[in-house]
Amino acid sequence: MPDAAYDVIVLGAGPVGLAVAAALGREGLGVALLEHGALAAYEEPSNADDWDQRVYALSPGSADFLRGLGAWQRLPPERLAAIEMMDVHGDRGGAIVFSAYDLGERALAWIVENRELCATLVEAVRTCAKVAVLAPCDPTAIAWRVDGALVELADGRRLSARLIVGADGVRSWARREAGIAREPRPYGQTAVVANFGAAHAHRGRAFQWFVEGRGVLAWLPLPGRRVSMVWSAPDALAQELLALDAAALAQRVAAAGGEALGALALISKPAAFPLSFLKLDSPVGPRLALVGDAAHVVHPLAGQGVNLGLGDAAMLAAVLKSRGPVDDAGAAILLERFARKRALAVLSMQMVTDGLVRLFAVPPLAALRNRGMNLVAAFAPVRRLLAQPALR
Repeated sequence: MPDAAYDVIVLGAGPVGLAVAAALGREGLGVALLEHGALAAYEEPSNADDWDQRVYALSPGSADFLRGLGAWQRLPPERLAAIEMMDVHGDRGGAIVFSAYDLGERALAWIVENRELCATLVEAVRTCAKVAVLAPCDPTAIAWRVDGALVELADGRRLSARLIVGADGVRSWARREAGIAREPRPYGQTAVVANFGAAHAHRGRAFQWFVEGRGVLAWLPLPGRRVSMVWSAPDALAQELLALDAAALAQRVAAAGGEALGALALISKPAAFPLSFLKLDSPVGPRLALVGDAAHVVHPLAGQGVNLGLGDAAMLAAVLKSRGPVDDAGAAILLERFARKRALAVLSMQMVTDGLVRLFAVPPLAALRNRGMNLVAAFAPVRRLLAQPALR
């Protein structure tokens, strides 16, 4: 007999796992949230001068979802920055500008630090009576059954649930336990991330450059005269950047961006994340739903990874909320419905991001791709059509 029984066990307490747990708990389902590490680090107040290197560009649709969980309202406004315009530059003179004003939006996206987002979601989870948090804990095995699944922990406890939700990242343990043997495909690029103070105000403008032979460089606005940099660089260049001292790195990054904001000064230690692509035949299996990076991984050039994951969380909660007479949260008909409703959004974003990475990796196509950018820039309806999926 299990030591405790739940409707749903969520594995992984990153932003997507926390959002799934909070959303399902609000729908009246009994949820256990399991995480290897403690969540206490997210509950400590932020230092005003300390900015997390890892940030997310949350779409208006993601903000609406988080608002419904009571999480968006808890984010400290002084730690948020709106992207009101996005300047995208090709490698041979191509350019597109996206404007929130043109799209009838307050912002194209909101820049939120990982630490702040997780902190507010932890609070949303802690205040939901239907969610039990088991962190730290060490799951060691999942026994799959016709009517549910049994999760064994290293301390000997056993937990049962009708549904397992794998929100445990690109190297998902839940995915492996279910026998889904798909591994991510490396891009041969590493995302180097760091925060900088800038000589000039960004005025809510984000910048992105496709740099021939050097990947994709993005500057995202932070509050005040600060920017968050994400340089998706070839692995060798990434190691070169990480080896630079603070002054040399700031000078290198400023020069790569044409000194669009004047001189830069490093304000956070750089970090690096290897980039990969993951596409599964299906994000569901018997008694299993995969969400976020456990289900799909996209290149960060469009900043849509966490938005896709929050979209998974919102859809899974919506499907289980409207399950009608089906009282089994892990019923195959519900999981198939969830997979079907998420398929187009995920596939579209994967095709766009992976296609752009491949397109800008072929030097002979430089003139064609930059001409294409300029043609798109000239037609406002086309720009709006391209922006809508990212907004919602």
